[in-house]
Amino acid sequence: MRLQSADHIFIGPGRADVLQGIAETGSIAEAGRRLGMSYQRAWSLVQAMNADFAEPLVDKQRGGQTGGGAALTPMGQAVLQAYRQAEQSALKAAQPALRKIRSCLRRPG
Repeated sequence: MRLQSADHIFIGPGRADVLQGIAETGSIAEAGRRLGMSYQRAWSLVQAMNADFAEPLVDKQRGGQTGGGAALTPMGQAVLQAYRQAEQSALKAAQPALRKIRSCLRRPG
């Protein structure tokens, strides 16, 4: 599921997973590693989301003696929570149709 306009994606599974990873690890780099993507790719997704939404979704602190880090802003937390709720609602609504499709399989699973 994605929220997009023409070919521009605002939020989708990959971006939500980056936000989730940042929330869990406090690190853009670690979130990227968990998802099998480079720091640069994860950072570019964060920059795009921060630019797309009315307020930044991720607050990044630069490295140094105390290290760097990242955290979701209140807006980031709200967007991630709303996206996850939408995923759950869509999955629940799709279950009857998915069961029907499964019953048509040669080897139902």
